[in-house]
Amino acid sequence: MHKSLVLLLIIYAGFSPELIGQNLQLKINGSNNIETKVIDSVSYVKFHKDVQSIEIEIDTLKHKLQSLGYIEYKTQPLTRTNDTLFTASLLLGNKYTLIKIDYQPELVSREIIELISDDVTDSYFTMPFENIESSLEFINLKISETGFPFNEIKLSDFEKIGDNQLKARLTLKKTDQKRQIDKIIVKGYEKFPKSYLKHYLKLKKGNTLNLTKIKSKTNLLQDLQFASQIKEPEILFSKDSTILYIYVEKNKSNSFDGFLGFGTNEETNNLEFNGYLNLDLINNLNFGESFSLIYKSDENEQKTFNVKIALPYLFATPLGTELELNIFKKDSSFTTVNQNARIFYQLNPKNKFSLGIKSTQSTNLLDDENPDPFVKDYKSNIYNVRYEFLLRQNYSRLFRRNASIDFELGLGNRDIESTKTSQVIAQLDAFKILNLNDRNSIFLRIQGFSLFSENYLENELVRFGGINSIRGFEENSLSASFYSLLNTEYRYLLSNSVYIHSIIDLAYFENDITSQKDKLYGFGIGFGLLTKAGLLRLNYANGKNENQSFKFSNSQIHISLSAIF
Repeated sequence: MHKSLVLLLIIYAGFSPELIGQNLQLKINGSNNIETKVIDSVSYVKFHKDVQSIEIEIDTLKHKLQSLGYIEYKTQPLTRTNDTLFTASLLLGNKYTLIKIDYQPELVSREIIELISDDVTDSYFTMPFENIESSLEFINLKISETGFPFNEIKLSDFEKIGDNQLKARLTLKKTDQKRQIDKIIVKGYEKFPKSYLKHYLKLKKGNTLNLTKIKSKTNLLQDLQFASQIKEPEILFSKDSTILYIYVEKNKSNSFDGFLGFGTNEETNNLEFNGYLNLDLINNLNFGESFSLIYKSDENEQKTFNVKIALPYLFATPLGTELELNIFKKDSSFTTVNQNARIFYQLNPKNKFSLGIKSTQSTNLLDDENPDPFVKDYKSNIYNVRYEFLLRQNYSRLFRRNASIDFELGLGNRDIESTKTSQVIAQLDAFKILNLNDRNSIFLRIQGFSLFSENYLENELVRFGGINSIRGFEENSLSASFYSLLNTEYRYLLSNSVYIHSIIDLAYFENDITSQKDKLYGFGIGFGLLTKAGLLRLNYANGKNENQSFKFSNSQIHISLSAIF
């Protein structure tokens, strides 16, 4: 028992944080109990390794007390009470709680002063004494944002005007001329598109030097797919120039996305496969451009080909253009070709507006022996306006986008054998991720489409169903003149690279050709796995309409892989 006690004392002596290199103790007293309590409330380090550390701690405490208004304190010499205890005495004296500061509006504007004080006139302002240091730092920051980073604000001509009040004058020491950005140099990714500096970051030569705004603007680089900031920007000052350095790296932003789906054909009871390929190439020419190619083939003998090119900031202007070609073929019934041309303006990294025209030409492939009165040759021109919103969450490896809105409204005419029909088209695609905590989140997505027309053709209706709309149904197996859709998922992160989720989809659609109105439901589960090749997703869902009973044979399994390269 005795040996155990000795061993315990040795362990305590060897590992106690108060004894490891901290064998000197500091005690600081005031002139009375009240002052001692004030000193203790400020707090100071009591255990030190040497005398020099004790002296540094006393100086630190003095600065804290000055900031609180004890500017008339007096100190007594440091005394050594015994081998390990040092004692210091501080006579705090009067505490100043308020200060009146005279200032000149031509040096510091009243608008700035009103941000730090509630009692402001054209010649002076008052504030609590303990706010002096932070307020001077704030004023200095605001002055530096006007292009004077080296000018200094300080207080002078102190005067006592009451038992606990002081008076002082705010002075400005000019040390340099007004600075502006003379040159911008990008390091790390030297071929970074210069148009993005001017129009996306809104940084250009001649801008007044504002360090706060520069940091805020360069942080927007994190919202780009093809580039990111690797360190804070830096400024090189010389006697007659100011150079801004921005540190950027090029990201892998090309993506390949595809999925494989299979299910049982209700008529033949055979297993059928479907799928699609989606290729996105971004900034391969160091222009910020994007190229998208989609090819889709599904079990309903439908084929889709879509290619889109987006060119931002054309001719060094804030405007860009999008060109799109879409070809859709429905078995041997018809072929529809859509051509889209848009001019867009990127208001900021999150918001984009565009105006465009969509030209459509559809061809009836049915022979005269098997005519369909609702499939005809037609042409249409729709003028549209579009709004896009995107909010990223770059901290997440699995879900890089937190919210999105894509709304488009179009107005135009459809021509059938010289007969014109006015049409209006509205469509919406929006989603939001509600992050409950680090592991749990809820995904909500709304889709909608509506075609307003006097009459309708089968080959102009929208087609939906499948992994990118209502799950549990075959790809593009549903046609509608109007539909609204809600996708929901409850997501749970098993790790930073694996998640599981529920599937609950609800939809309502109308087909004015067949006078059909129906409600659809999709239920299932799924998981996602982030691999070296990309994000692998697997969904199992069963779809049914309002009057249909649940059948396992109606289930659909969708597998997709999104790879970044």
